[in-house]
Amino acid sequence: MAKQVKLSARPRSLAGRNAVKQVRASGAVPAVIYGAHEKPSNLEVDRRAIETLLAHAAGEHVLVDLEIAGAGNKLTLIQEVQHHPVRGDILHIDFHAVSVNETITSEVPIEPTGEAVGVKTGGGLLQQQVRALEIECLPQNLPELITVDVSGLNIGDSIHVKDVVLPSGVTAVADGDITVFLVSEPTVAGETAAEAAAAPEVINEKKPEAAEGADKK
Repeated sequence: MAKQVKLSARPRSLAGRNAVKQVRASGAVPAVIYGAHEKPSNLEVDRRAIETLLAHAAGEHVLVDLEIAGAGNKLTLIQEVQHHPVRGDILHIDFHAVSVNETITSEVPIEPTGEAVGVKTGGGLLQQQVRALEIECLPQNLPELITVDVSGLNIGDSIHVKDVVLPSGVTAVADGDITVFLVSEPTVAGETAAEAAAAPEVINEKKPEAAEGADKK
């Protein structure tokens, strides 16, 4: 299950572009909290604290015990993290206040475990089509990471969303027929081995006329 981490936040009374610039210049990140039957509120969190939190998490959708100065603690889910398109630094964070008794929807990273037999013995290529799986569950059941054993996959085999074994209390939202992992045939210079074997052999040979002409020169 996902680790519930603690983070401090402060109310932010000023809004607008200039106010946001001041927040960032002070070493903080502007944020907002909404959901769980309450009005949206502007916040700010320490930049180093949120960067450290996300650096130690498997993904950005993290369950957070948010301690808001003057307002107490609120259980939240990081719903969205906005990054600078060039520098990559954090620009803004959306916290979604949640209730322990209400189902939440989130995206959880999905990773393979083991080495597919088709890769190990057949030289195939393991392809991952889905990097994060959208799921539904109660907050306390939110997994930090979903792992899938791919060791039994041979060349041409695949694993779909409906094949993924999820923790108790967790349900996939995505279409069950979506392919998550597959093992493709080995490639030879950009084409599969089967295509390379089927390709006709091309032999460059001088025509007799061309050869005779070359001898006369």
